[in-house]
Amino acid sequence: MEFPKKQLMVVGDRVLITPEDGDDRTRVGLYLPATAIDAQQVQTGLIVATGPGTPVADLSSLDDEPWKVDTRESRSRGMQARVGDHAIFFRKAAVEITFEDKKYLVVPQAAILVLVRDDLPI
Repeated sequence: MEFPKKQLMVVGDRVLITPEDGDDRTRVGLYLPATAIDAQQVQTGLIVATGPGTPVADLSSLDDEPWKVDTRESRSRGMQARVGDHAIFFRKAAVEITFEDKKYLVVPQAAILVLVRDDLPI
């Protein structure tokens, strides 16, 4: 019996990031202890998945007939972050998870300071 493959689905306004290893040396070549690296406030990483965004209330659903079946899809405010972007984010806001022996960080979009994107519109 074969089970279906597991898949990570990011929810809300969160992004899934593969963390990049920081520098463990100073500019002059001294090695930094792990406590000094953990004390840094920001971290970088590659965005591998994004959630749908922050849900937005649909005010048109306040009809006179609340018993009606609602066939409209839920709406959400889009995400600014995209898959493939490099993100610089607050380290303290990240939650580390392990999925299929790989380490990821789940970060709310509000904790992202800067996005680095390769393709810019002309």
